[in-house]
Amino acid sequence: MERAKISVIQLFSLMLIFNMGTAVVISYGAKAGKDAWVAILLAMCGGVALFFIHYYSFRQYPHLLFTEYIRKIFGKYLGWVLGLIYCLFFLYICGRNVREFGDLIISSTLTETPLLVINLTFILVICYVIHLGIEVLGRSAEVFIVILVVLGASGNFLVLVSGDVDFERIRPVLEHGWKPILSTTFPTLISFPFGEMLAFTMLLPYLNRPQLVKRVWISAVILSGLILSWTVILNISVLGLGPMKRSNFPLLMAVGKVHLLEFIERMDVIVVFTLLITVFFKASVYLYGGVIGIANLFKVDNYNHILLPIGTIVIFLSLAMSSSFSEQTEEVLVTMYGIVVLFIAIPLIMLFVLIIREYVKKKIQ
Repeated sequence: MERAKISVIQLFSLMLIFNMGTAVVISYGAKAGKDAWVAILLAMCGGVALFFIHYYSFRQYPHLLFTEYIRKIFGKYLGWVLGLIYCLFFLYICGRNVREFGDLIISSTLTETPLLVINLTFILVICYVIHLGIEVLGRSAEVFIVILVVLGASGNFLVLVSGDVDFERIRPVLEHGWKPILSTTFPTLISFPFGEMLAFTMLLPYLNRPQLVKRVWISAVILSGLILSWTVILNISVLGLGPMKRSNFPLLMAVGKVHLLEFIERMDVIVVFTLLITVFFKASVYLYGGVIGIANLFKVDNYNHILLPIGTIVIFLSLAMSSSFSEQTEEVLVTMYGIVVLFIAIPLIMLFVLIIREYVKKKIQ
């Protein structure tokens, strides 16, 4: 674990950008139909509940990484194996995010550029920032969150004044009842992105004011949930439900329809820049969590010694996991069940183990 500290604002910026990730661009929650925005709000509430599961463990071991206190909870050997599985899964999801970014760039702007060139450049930049340390990553997030706000406000304003928005398209609410909403909320929307925030248990020991973890985490979950819900409302209102479901990147289509005053057009570049920022920081958090965790498990003094080799593995993963974006979306079910088990089920078991231990300790005393 490096000797560094990040501020509350920096952690909040990282969490908010992390939750936006690719969710803000893809057809997030589309299985719930017109009520996708309701499903996202329910998932947001689930994300708050998940925080309290992680928070209980954090309060017991506020100065330890997740890979350290999981060994204290499950024992030296089982905890070590589980810690390694988590680190490998962090790297796998990092590769998925990089692949999704590369696919969007190729489909929208750099159509003739090989995917290898995009992913390689992206990972090398991420590795450089991580090499500089978590403080640099936190300060970068603090700057880029402002840019994201400007991009988001500009994109929303242009879409709303374009005349393409028809809020009647999201009606009627609860057209098919609660069943599709609940089945979409769990496990899909709770797992992605709110369940994925477990990755921040690898960053919490660096927070300079750990007593504010609750406020920061819950604020990030609520704000990101509201933004994602509004984005889905906007996508349906501009495109309609059918086109939104069929599109790989509905936000790109919605913003791309802006055509004002005969010269304001091709505003889909706003979406590309947004995804560039959000995926960069989300992949950075995952890669940092995986690298620092592996360094901790294998007792490597300086994580920079293994950063580039692991970054190379992530590049390979991003290229080899599927032959196209469509094939990758079909494989998302496997990833989703992995997230449910690792990011929801096991933390719940950890919570029960800690509660039982505390109860037994009180009984003995």
